[in-house]
Amino acid sequence: MQKTVSFVLVWFALVLLLAATVTASFMLKGPAGLAVSLGIAFGKSGLIYWHYMHLNEEEGLQRIAALGAGAWLLILFAFVCADYLTR
Repeated sequence: MQKTVSFVLVWFALVLLLAATVTASFMLKGPAGLAVSLGIAFGKSGLIYWHYMHLNEEEGLQRIAALGAGAWLLILFAFVCADYLTR
């Protein structure tokens, strides 16, 4: 029962963050809207990683591997942004 309640609470938080994303897209325009939307997306992905991928139940090595994968994605996105900005 506790696990079901936990899943429902995380799902409800994701729905609230979705509503925040939609609201931000209508209220904020330009770079501010993009920054807020990316921040909300980062929060949603963190909730999904932590709860639905069961990282809260895993030991240290799996958490480090997931953190390394996220860091690698950030590095690749930084390279893409740097390439785009220098053209």
